[in-house]
Amino acid sequence: MSGLIEGYLGKSIEGKKSKMPAKLDFIQSASGLFLGLFMWAHMFFVSTILVSGDFFNSVVHFLELKFVYNNPIMSYVTSFLATCVLVVFFVHALLAMRKFPINYRQYQILRVHTKTMKHSDTSLWWVQALTGFLMFFLGSAHLIFVITNADKISDGMSGDRVVSHFMWLFYAVLLVCVELHGSIGLYRLCVKWGWFEGKNAKESRKKLKVAKWIISIFFLALGILSLLAFVKIGLANLTVKQFMMEQFFNNYNGANL
Repeated sequence: MSGLIEGYLGKSIEGKKSKMPAKLDFIQSASGLFLGLFMWAHMFFVSTILVSGDFFNSVVHFLELKFVYNNPIMSYVTSFLATCVLVVFFVHALLAMRKFPINYRQYQILRVHTKTMKHSDTSLWWVQALTGFLMFFLGSAHLIFVITNADKISDGMSGDRVVSHFMWLFYAVLLVCVELHGSIGLYRLCVKWGWFEGKNAKESRKKLKVAKWIISIFFLALGILSLLAFVKIGLANLTVKQFMMEQFFNNYNGANL
């Protein structure tokens, strides 16, 4: 009964306001912070392809702890970590959905509010909401693929997938969504919880916004360059495959003459 009363009135039977919204906000912020920092670490890991394919593969082996036990079964380490990230990702997404407009009336109120206020942070929220919606599908697909194909993570196989399976477009859209959503989310966390506020909150917010755009541009550039590196590897592998097929058919036809 107390839960029913609290659900309708937002207060417990003792008349106290529920602490649940604050707890859910904290979990949403904590999960968002984890995912944002993970996104940065993941981007630095992927960008090792810019050094060389061998270096990328060596980092993969290191993260899979193959320096401890060099066996293909260690690829399950990646599957386990990706599963943990997927769980946090779902929790964060479900909590974030609480603040989405769920009907046309709520959407209309929010749209009028945005146009009236003309506040840049409100506009950023719209970008964050849209990218978050797209990420729910694209990010889930990417993580599920990693979980089920952890043993296929290498420079060559990743390059083949990006080119042969036309996945470069998928990853290009995911890259833009992740970088914009993550940088905006971390900026809003700093503003919400007063991190780096200093003595002048207004001035600090301006600096944080500049830092947000610098970080967004940096990681977008890093991600695009990394994606192009995989495309280059994939095209090179495709050329080799085509050459081998041509040689095979030439030899086959020559043997039948």
